[in-house]
Amino acid sequence: MGKKLAIATLVLTICLGFGTADAQKKQSYKHTVVLDAGHGGHDTGAIGKKGKEKDVVLSIALKVGDYLKKNSPDTRVIYTRDADFFVPLDERAAIANKNNADLFVSVHANSNKNTKPFGTETFAMGLHKSQGNLEVAQKENSVIVMEQDYNTKYEGFDPSSAESYIIFSLMQNVYLDKSLKLASMVQDEFREKAKRADRGVKQAGFLVLWHTKMPSILIETGFISNEEEEKYLMSESGQDYLASAIFRAIRDYLASLDAEEQEVKKATTVAQDDTEAAQSTLCYRLQVATTSAPVANPIEKFPGKPDVFEYKDGNKYKYMIGRFATLDEASAYKKTISAEYPDAFIVPFNNGKKISMSDAKKLEK
Repeated sequence: MGKKLAIATLVLTICLGFGTADAQKKQSYKHTVVLDAGHGGHDTGAIGKKGKEKDVVLSIALKVGDYLKKNSPDTRVIYTRDADFFVPLDERAAIANKNNADLFVSVHANSNKNTKPFGTETFAMGLHKSQGNLEVAQKENSVIVMEQDYNTKYEGFDPSSAESYIIFSLMQNVYLDKSLKLASMVQDEFREKAKRADRGVKQAGFLVLWHTKMPSILIETGFISNEEEEKYLMSESGQDYLASAIFRAIRDYLASLDAEEQEVKKATTVAQDDTEAAQSTLCYRLQVATTSAPVANPIEKFPGKPDVFEYKDGNKYKYMIGRFATLDEASAYKKTISAEYPDAFIVPFNNGKKISMSDAKKLEK
């Protein structure tokens, strides 16, 4: 009966969590961050002399959420758990994916048979590059054996077998660069502001990050197996320092995303408007694409290409790159991009409007 009640409580809690998130969508939020407190319920995680990982990381995660809610009101905060209950690893990723989160941040505490190691480290999803990284991942992944039918759910993955981790070498994580950027920002905050020992940014095969569809990191906030660090992790002030450091990293990372978006919009607007001075002169562009619907971010669609320009012609959207004063210059550039855009062709513009090549030649004389 106890088991059935626990399962019912879990299902209800997760459903309520999703419901809360759906209700929040009615408000105006710019970003969504999912905070994942590791372990929970019958899964205590690492155990120190006095503390349990599940309790320490829940407290830190909730504090991070409070900082975000108070200081970044345009950021929606979702917890995978906000109390002491167990959530399977695949459900944690599912919560983030269902809510189209911008970030997934999983909070943990480290441990080691040797009680001397101390300090913080932050992981992104990837193949372990050292035995130490593998052991951290094995420890965090071992929780799946507490789940029913875990062999089927995790495609036969054995958390204790080094061979199982080969699957992560076959994955191409499209969010790796952004995940590493956020991880680096977290470690910078831990080192510079919280004054914690910096064990660096690392990669390893964590199942909780496996199926997330956004930049995702796993933070080891310290070693609960180290007596002094355990005291820090269990103290109110220690948790506040760690939570505020994580908050600042998230806040600054999201701000950098906003800045990048503004730059893209600015560059796109300049390209589309083409400024009055530019429109009043003859120029040549290279048409490289035609679509029936506008491209969301033309600058990103043609990375590294100069003067990306969108031109609507009837019901078609045509995309140009480059802007040249003479036909010879445009022809020379066309040769340099021929391998990438073999079908590119030159289009002349005058006063912001497309003109025929014969008219362009007359104006150029």
